[in-house]
Amino acid sequence: MQTIAFIGGGNMAEALFSGLLKSGHPADKIAVSDPLPARLELLSRTYGVKTHTSNKVAVSGADVVVFSVKPQQMKAVLTEMTAFFSADMTLISIAAGVDTAAIKTMLGRDDLALVRAMPNTPAMVGAGMSVLFSDADDNHKQRAAYVMDACGETAWVDQEPLLHAVTAISGSGPAYFFLLAELMYGAAENLKLPTEIAEKIIRQTAYGAGMMLKQSEKTAAQLRTQVTSPNGTTQAALDKMYEMNIHEAVRQGVVAAAKRSKDMMR
Repeated sequence: MQTIAFIGGGNMAEALFSGLLKSGHPADKIAVSDPLPARLELLSRTYGVKTHTSNKVAVSGADVVVFSVKPQQMKAVLTEMTAFFSADMTLISIAAGVDTAAIKTMLGRDDLALVRAMPNTPAMVGAGMSVLFSDADDNHKQRAAYVMDACGETAWVDQEPLLHAVTAISGSGPAYFFLLAELMYGAAENLKLPTEIAEKIIRQTAYGAGMMLKQSEKTAAQLRTQVTSPNGTTQAALDKMYEMNIHEAVRQGVVAAAKRSKDMMR
């Protein structure tokens, strides 16, 4: 069983290794480093994983190393760690806006197996979507997929620049759905619907619609049409949304997210 080390013990790292534990990965084969002792104590007590304040100790003997630190922290972490990585390790970065070329520059090495992964926050409830890119061999790709599959589903792209679009769609995507729910709450309030009723029906409607979209063989457009009776209430709502140009607002929003992802790399 491979040993997996996480540099950084934040929410996304916790989502990944808790998923690994649920899938049967041994706790003693997972190490986590973080500068905050209180955070490490909580993770150790909750999950039984090994914890260290030293990144170097955490990666010692690891088969897979996950960089789960903020993008602005990557350079400091990688610069001090470069001598502790070997070519047979699989290095996974989940830092947005830091491409493999930049990681190799920070490490001062180009002989290491790097995988970039873009997960999203539903990973915290085991329903994440992670998209990966790597030019490493299949062994390293399989290791990376094993880690990311633990908290949801995975897909691969064969061109790294496509991760900008991935960031805009799945990385930022949960916020778009949360915004729609938030706006529906506001509309329900204006219609004098009791708060507890509004919260229950909006949460369940979002859950049910998501399940239909995931499980059905129909497209989103087909499912929408299925709900929309001619001249009915849904048609009235959609007509007004189209009149207010919702489709263009969504399109431009996603484009803006992709552009920001590109800008972060400069």
